[in-house]
Amino acid sequence: MSRANDPSAPPRAFEAEDTEAGAQTLVPGVAPVTLGERLGLLANAPLLPRKGQRPANHGLFDTNARNQLEMF
Repeated sequence: MSRANDPSAPPRAFEAEDTEAGAQTLVPGVAPVTLGERLGLLANAPLLPRKGQRPANHGLFDTNARNQLEMF
């Protein structure tokens, strides 16, 4: 029986490396997030307005016009 499948075997410690941000644990099978993946997430995010937006309360979107009792 291999050690990987033996539940009575003591757990192996993960490897670690020192980086500029401090000690980082290396988990087997987990890859670090790359710059391309981060940029892809930002590119696929919904756009946000740069300025405050005025309400679209005219024409089709005028909610007060829906409350009128008569047309003329």
